Amino acid sequence: MSQANRRARQLNRAQVIDEAFLDYVRALQLGLDREEADDTALADSALLELFESQMLSRQIDLMARVKRLENKVFYTIGSSGHEGNALVGRLTRETDPAFLHYRSGAFMAERYRKQPKLDFLRDTCLSFAASSDDPASGGRHKVWGSQPLWVLPQTSTIASHLPKAVGTALAIARGQSGGHEPPVPSDSLVVCSFGDASLNHATAQVALNTCAWTRHQNLPLPVLMVCEDNGIGISVPTPRDWVARGMAERYGFSYHFADGLDLESGYVSVAAAVDECRRKRRPVFLHLRTTRLMGHAGTDFEIEYRAPEELAAAESLDPLWRSAERVVSRGLMSPGEIIERYEGYRQRCLAEADRADQQPRLKTLADVVAPLAPLSVDAVQAEARRAPEMADRVAAFGSDKQLPENQPPRHLAIQINRGLTDLMVKYPQALVFGEDVARKGGVYTVTKGLWQRFGRSRVFNTLLDETTILGLAQGFGSMGYLPIPEIQYLAYFHNAADQIRGEACSLQFFSNGQFRNPMVMRIASLGYQKGFGGHFHNDNSIAALRDIPGLVIGCPSRGDDAVNMLRTMMAMAQVDGRVCAFLEPIALYMSKDLYAADDNGWLFDYPAADDCLVPFEPRVYHSEASDLAIVTYGNGVPMALRAARALEKSSGAKVRVVDLRWLKPLDMPAIAASLADARALVIFDEGRPDGGIGEGLVCGLVEQGLADRPIKRVTGADCYIPLADAANLVLASESQLLEACVRALHARTH
Repeated sequence: MSQANRRARQLNRAQVIDEAFLDYVRALQLGLDREEADDTALADSALLELFESQMLSRQIDLMARVKRLENKVFYTIGSSGHEGNALVGRLTRETDPAFLHYRSGAFMAERYRKQPKLDFLRDTCLSFAASSDDPASGGRHKVWGSQPLWVLPQTSTIASHLPKAVGTALAIARGQSGGHEPPVPSDSLVVCSFGDASLNHATAQVALNTCAWTRHQNLPLPVLMVCEDNGIGISVPTPRDWVARGMAERYGFSYHFADGLDLESGYVSVAAAVDECRRKRRPVFLHLRTTRLMGHAGTDFEIEYRAPEELAAAESLDPLWRSAERVVSRGLMSPGEIIERYEGYRQRCLAEADRADQQPRLKTLADVVAPLAPLSVDAVQAEARRAPEMADRVAAFGSDKQLPENQPPRHLAIQINRGLTDLMVKYPQALVFGEDVARKGGVYTVTKGLWQRFGRSRVFNTLLDETTILGLAQGFGSMGYLPIPEIQYLAYFHNAADQIRGEACSLQFFSNGQFRNPMVMRIASLGYQKGFGGHFHNDNSIAALRDIPGLVIGCPSRGDDAVNMLRTMMAMAQVDGRVCAFLEPIALYMSKDLYAADDNGWLFDYPAADDCLVPFEPRVYHSEASDLAIVTYGNGVPMALRAARALEKSSGAKVRVVDLRWLKPLDMPAIAASLADARALVIFDEGRPDGGIGEGLVCGLVEQGLADRPIKRVTGADCYIPLADAANLVLASESQLLEACVRALHARTH
């Protein structure tokens, strides 16, 4: 063999592994000991089917390497070496929700057996080919997913799926609590698989801690954590015994080790782990031994960072070798029959990939984004206007006299509390949870009394961890609940942003609308808080939220708008499965006055029970004023109204104020229409100059044709918010707003 050919074989480890398996099978002999085989827990028929799933998964990986070069498939992260996870696929049920590692081909092949009408090979090839006929994602990504088989699709998961798996298990364990029945059987468990390198991720540790905490509280949590340990993370080796030492004695878990390289010996251990998790309803950690073959992906040349001897050692652990040996030793197939079957699968995979390449692909932007952010306007409006039963409302509030519409005008925090009460009455499946929301009623008493009214099964405290809170919200949402998680401060959301960006908001997109995890996330937000501040409690950075595809963001400035916005957001969640962020301006929670002390100008009546907001529609004050318009939101609204009055007194200028209310998506045509006759514009954005609402507004207004008039922008400084009075040096001020308005009015006349 020439040096060039030898180098090519070194790079093409897929070919090396393929040929090595064939050579190994040819060398097998039919020297059988049937008595030994008869003692195993793994029946002959099961062994044959598992081996078939393993071979089919392997040929899919080999097909991907070939067809990628023909530009017919677009994904080469394979399952080779992990085919032992077929055991988990076989021993769990099709109604056990599964959140899978990307090396789960054999698992999926086994789960597909549970519904014979489904075609595993066809569906997988459509996914590899990014065809719009792919039943998992509609061609948006290569994912392991199936709605009828309860496999919720994941993309390139690095442990970010573990918290929502825990949340799903907790939701199942609740059963029919609160009158809501989850869509899977009550004895279901949740399967969550991941690699040994992913175990080190902070998100994984959060999920494991939540499992332990739940077990410590004696709460049922049927989650099977499957760590597929191949000993390496891309190019970084996992230290020997790292997983076992870390998890075998981990508090709160039952630890099981299974050899995923040997179906016969691994079967008993996997079966025991699944059985314990299902019967005892507690977290089980299944440590599954695997090996990684063919590199991390098709573009990963292992020979560049692994010595040839190391590669050869890993490849000698090929689980298909041991499976073939078991099959031959039992006399179930001859070596020749195995090779014939293996080559037959090769031809089937290649042919199916060619057929998939001929199927339609996504052609338009509209097709791509269709499942991302559905908005059924009429249905949402109808649902938002559907009032709770009056008798139930009276029971919740205590009497007809105590109904909020029969009370005097109140401030923002009180009205949000009342709005939440109405929503908990309206939706028996609604849950309120987070840090301190139960007995204490939240840091700002916004949830005060809900725990007493609706009980600890519907209003409850969680661990002091935002990743856990948002993971639970996703799990509950996927099981048909309507979660209302609370994040205590906007800065704390940033600790867990990927749970919304990478997971919650992507689920409908990557499942082609087949799965959903609706929620309305309440976040105490923004700046200007007096007496208790500093960066983590005065945070005006919403750029991280606005960057999340499909997320709805609302920010009310007054109590009646807050109630109506909550109703609309809950309707979006109920009807369309939307994920919504409800930003509550902390500094306005208790505000009563607008222009002067004791004027009660910022107290508002509770809206009628059948009222709501139109999605993304701004509120306009002084619509007849056209000298100048101030566009703002949240804390900026009362500041803008005060500036408008001051300008009228000082110069006679008539000033309109537009409260955006909705911060994502911005309905720029509606905003522009509300400003069309204003002769000058000022945008007041308390956020920072880069990444804030103001940037998007200026750009949008220019695109809407409003660049023919002066446009000024006022923002906070590009700085963290310090403590005490120094915060006023960073935050945008009313004096800055007034100055910008004067400049805009002056520019209008020149």
